[in-house]
Amino acid sequence: MTIRLIIVDDHPVVRDGLRGMLANDPAFEVVGEAGDGAEAVDLVESLRPDVVLMDLRMPGVGGVEAIRTLVARESPARVLVLTTYDSDTDVVPALEAGATGYLLKDTPRAELVRAIHAAARGDAVLAPSVAARLVSQLRSGHDSLSDRELEVLTLVAQGETNRGVAGRLYISEATVKTHLLHIYAKLEVSDRAAAVAAAYERGLLVPRRG
Repeated sequence: MTIRLIIVDDHPVVRDGLRGMLANDPAFEVVGEAGDGAEAVDLVESLRPDVVLMDLRMPGVGGVEAIRTLVARESPARVLVLTTYDSDTDVVPALEAGATGYLLKDTPRAELVRAIHAAARGDAVLAPSVAARLVSQLRSGHDSLSDRELEVLTLVAQGETNRGVAGRLYISEATVKTHLLHIYAKLEVSDRAAAVAAAYERGLLVPRRG
């Protein structure tokens, strides 16, 4: 199925560049563009895209506020942050607001395409420098996971989707994504399969018998 996209950035040249980069790929359809967060929220509600490529620092309503609004309104669209900034003050609020992933604007095209596909599936995606920052934020000299993170990872290892994990633990799907991003950072991996493999390797998860 074609992945429907909205591009949100206050610089028209950036929007044009992204649209041009994705236009020739039949897997994608850019259905709209917005220059700020408020316009983005309106477009998402009217056009119902699968994935939103969201800049963070924009005049008026910024990306983080827009993400919070979309999550509060239970929008099914996945938000993939695409920005120039990877400071703690940008990364952590965006992920805590409910972003599915966080990439930088110098991300190669092939990596961006892979990330959009992953975001459309609901999988978290992090730029390497962002993952490194999360590691420094979240690790306390070791890679131990919290009890809740272990619960989430155990269910993921059992094959549950993000929605399934949310239902089993009575938490929101956005909260599941945040836990997964923290898990990826602590285990220094980039996706759920690698996280499960690393957890088994380190003895954080024990294979079920029978």
